[in-house]
Amino acid sequence: GSGDGQGQILQRFPEKDWEDNPFPQGIELFCQPSGWQLFPERNPPTFFVAVLTDINSERHYCACFTFWEALETPPPQSHPRNGEGEEEEEEPSSPVQPAQLFAPKSLVLVSRLDHAEVFRNSLGLIYTIYVDGLSVSLENVIGNLLTCTIPITGGAQ
Repeated sequence: GSGDGQGQILQRFPEKDWEDNPFPQGIELFCQPSGWQLFPERNPPTFFVAVLTDINSERHYCACFTFWEALETPPPQSHPRNGEGEEEEEEPSSPVQPAQLFAPKSLVLVSRLDHAEVFRNSLGLIYTIYVDGLSVSLENVIGNLLTCTIPITGGAQ
């Protein structure tokens, strides 16, 4: 086809909306303002932050880190032979392999705080863990990134 597609949310944290901070509807459209398109080459990762304002005039800073993943090529199609139930593999009509295509994948962080550099570093860490295939639970990584302990004044460090 044309290589145009539609975004899809594969995973989100938290999985359920928080009462005071609902999940932004249509975020998958926002991540790729020029549309979800396939590319013939792997583009370098991109990062941008935009501000969304909700119905209560609350600002939500949306940090988007987009990278491109190679699509798996479809297996060769098989066709029935002579109308019988047996199948045979289709012979390639030319020695040229189909071009490799790359699809965008976005990591998005939505916050009420304006800390673009922290967002970039956090999304970069998640991207590195994903790309390197490290055996670390993304849930644990995200929990550690979003959690901080504040020591009691005068207490043990």
